Amino acid sequence: MTDRWPEIDENIVSHRIIPAMMILREVFGYDIREAIDAFDARYWFLRETRPDDFTVGPEEYGRHFYS
Repeated sequence: MTDRWPEIDENIVSHRIIPAMMILREVFGYDIREAIDAFDARYWFLRETRPDDFTVGPEEYGRHFYS
């Protein structure tokens, strides 16, 4: 496990998608698809374990984000 998870998690709950993806790629050497999959898995893990930390619901998270 990386010591960067708190930073990754903070980016995810703060709706900072690109910084979270960049850290995942840097730390784990993921390609884009792998980083997206890892982001998605972590997002849902955080939704379950820290639901009160999110400022938008799952239906709004990522809206108007195009990569």
